[in-house]
Amino acid sequence: MRHRKNRRIRFSPHVIYFKPCGIPLKTLAEVELRRDEMEAVRLKYHKNLEQKDCALKMDISQSTFHRILSSANRKIAEALTEGKALKIEENSL
Repeated sequence: MRHRKNRRIRFSPHVIYFKPCGIPLKTLAEVELRRDEMEAVRLKYHKNLEQKDCALKMDISQSTFHRILSSANRKIAEALTEGKALKIEENSL
């Protein structure tokens, strides 16, 4: 197994849960979005950067960035379509 390269993450969300309105969190299944997945979504869709620029900012290859972003998109789609809570991984300090 290859060593996992550290990803540069420059975003720490203040909110870590998103859930359907009116349903108690304790009754919902949840999907966890890793910090690198959240950073990929932020760079690509919020900052509107090209994939190669996103990869450079995260200090990873374009193919790794694509895999991270695809994983994040699948998780977000699962949470939205199946009515699950979306939890963003907290900082591990």
